Amino acid sequence: MTARLSTHDLSGALRIAVARLSRRLRAEKEDHELSDAQTAILGFLAREGSATIGGLSEFERVKPPSMNRTVNRLEEAGYVARTADDADGRKVVVVPTERGLELVAETRRRRDAWLHQRLRTLTAEERATLAEAARIMRELADS
Repeated sequence: MTARLSTHDLSGALRIAVARLSRRLRAEKEDHELSDAQTAILGFLAREGSATIGGLSEFERVKPPSMNRTVNRLEEAGYVARTADDADGRKVVVVPTERGLELVAETRRRRDAWLHQRLRTLTAEERATLAEAARIMRELADS
């Protein structure tokens, strides 16, 4: 049985565990030339379909010139394209290319496979605990 941690100790332990797991999952990607920020933007575009540089900047909490450099690299690699906004032709939106969508799908497949293998080594009780923890963590993230 695990000793009860104070809220302060739990916050530190949880922060470290989440950061380590996140780092480990980020290592399971298809293109190791892409930075974590570039991979995150590509994943966002795969989910959302398109976004402006301003919208992407807000998502990553960076300034638009920095996001423009990130998008330039993704565009040079053939993972995204810039197109005119359907509603306002003066606006430019960034969309994932087929190559970019394939990269995201393969990265997600690799990450899921890595995590699936690790979860298989746990007991049913441990997996149930993690399922409840995942629900709680989503609530924390959405608060």
